Amino acid sequence: MSAGVRPVPPLPLARRLLAPAVTLAGVAAAFAYVGAVDPNEPGHYPVCPLLRFTGLYCPGCGGLRSAHAFAHGDLPAALGANAFAVLGYGLFAVFMVLWLIRAIRGEPMRLAVSSAWWWGIGIALALFTLVRNLPFGSVLAP
Repeated sequence: MSAGVRPVPPLPLARRLLAPAVTLAGVAAAFAYVGAVDPNEPGHYPVCPLLRFTGLYCPGCGGLRSAHAFAHGDLPAALGANAFAVLGYGLFAVFMVLWLIRAIRGEPMRLAVSSAWWWGIGIALALFTLVRNLPFGSVLAP
């Protein structure tokens, strides 16, 4: 009698959807909080240390105002506060859709990003930071 390898049965759908659902719930809760607590009013959130000590905008400056405007459906204000953050919201939405589809199909979600992509993202963030701090790039400043 030979001992054969038994195939592993797929996880139940509820178990496969747990991780993406919890992630989505956490992000939705964060957006709900930022949507309810206005970052445009002083005292609700800490000030960016780079802005406070140097007067320079970091790539994240305006991100909370952007999320607040986005949560209220004001896309022009969200883009004006931090266009890079809005791009991130879109990329996150695409990632979540792909993760949910793969979870439903029972396929693993593996995100393998090459070092070239990470370098490209880093360079884009550095350029965004540089341009938004120059006089001609004031349209990108929050």
